[in-house]
Amino acid sequence: MLLSPLNWAVHLFSALEWGVAIVMLFRYGRLIGRKDIRRFALFMTPHWIGSWFVLAYHVSGDRISLLLDMSELVNRVGSLSLLYATVSILKGTGKESVAIAGALFGGMVVSGRPQSYMGNSVFDAILQVSSLVYLTFLVLLLRVRKKDPEVFSGLTVGGFWFVLVFISVTIFCMYLATEVRGYPTLSHDDLLHGLAESLLSISNLMIVLGIHKQTKRAKNVTRDS
Repeated sequence: MLLSPLNWAVHLFSALEWGVAIVMLFRYGRLIGRKDIRRFALFMTPHWIGSWFVLAYHVSGDRISLLLDMSELVNRVGSLSLLYATVSILKGTGKESVAIAGALFGGMVVSGRPQSYMGNSVFDAILQVSSLVYLTFLVLLLRVRKKDPEVFSGLTVGGFWFVLVFISVTIFCMYLATEVRGYPTLSHDDLLHGLAESLLSISNLMIVLGIHKQTKRAKNVTRDS
């Protein structure tokens, strides 16, 4: 296996954080009697499953490319699920949910990246579609925060947006690892790989802390009423 024990710890912590966020958000939705929030929590599950495919890929020593492809496919379903759940929340406010967002974020071809079992052209297409869907989801998430602050705290919304920082730094680290430091892939550069993954952990932690903040506020309101 290519990852050091510390790097494994960071990866596992990131995956566990997302799972905790799902449970906490579902309980928050039940606390305030919001079915749409519980549905959003459940629709976070595909991304959580995708993270375990990535971990399985690293367990294989980055040799079973099909595991990485499965992660991308599941994450695409996850992004579509989050987008649908967000639109459902907006519809519940009685407001029209119209947003246009476009970008080729994540569609960059980086030398030395993992090889895809499906072929790099298919892999690129999946990344581009997933990125476009996720960006649209982020834009709608801002509207949810503005129209219905009860749903998410600003910290949770910021956590979802911070994923873009994680992606940007990961792409840059891939370039440094392969073109500057001479490693075959980012996974072979334990320092840069761990640095990039730690940003995903920060993103997930922001989401968890934001949900905790909303839950605490709701309990205080219930206690005072």
